[in-house]
Amino acid sequence: MPENTVYLKALLQNDSKVITEIYASIFPKVKKFVIQNKGQQADAEDIFQKALMQIAVRYRREPFEIKSSFEAFLFTACKNLWRRELNKTKTRVTDDGVMELQSEEKDMALATLEQERWELFAEKLELISENCKKVLQLFFAKVSYSEIVKRLGYNSETVARQRVFKCKTKLMKTITSDQRYNSLKEL
Repeated sequence: MPENTVYLKALLQNDSKVITEIYASIFPKVKKFVIQNKGQQADAEDIFQKALMQIAVRYRREPFEIKSSFEAFLFTACKNLWRRELNKTKTRVTDDGVMELQSEEKDMALATLEQERWELFAEKLELISENCKKVLQLFFAKVSYSEIVKRLGYNSETVARQRVFKCKTKLMKTITSDQRYNSLKEL
């Protein structure tokens, strides 16, 4: 049985030995990420626990295969949850009025949907050409067009812009042609 499947089944069966192993090997990285991004240890613990629950619930609902390592999968889930948490606190307005907070269940469903979207995106990114992958990785990392020209040897920024546009279009076509796309669109 592949290592990823062992971890997923351990989460479902509440196997404390394997779950302790997961905590020991992966939690320190998640804690470091959360603390470096405006969080505390307690936040990291909450995020880690939510991610494990999210993965277990999703796997119980519909078993899936992890294409990367379990560690990378869990860390990405934690990063996405923490970014989502930061965005929620950024958009909260303090007011004397009554504000209804999202239920934990709805929040978990949205986080799962977001994770599935990320997985579809990452999977489709792997299907486009190496050159397009490089172009889009630089673009998504907010590297300037002039720097893209230097790094990839294009003739001008116009060529770089055209290349980014064409690569984004190719990526979008591969994503939207996937049968999972419609079910993962915004609710």
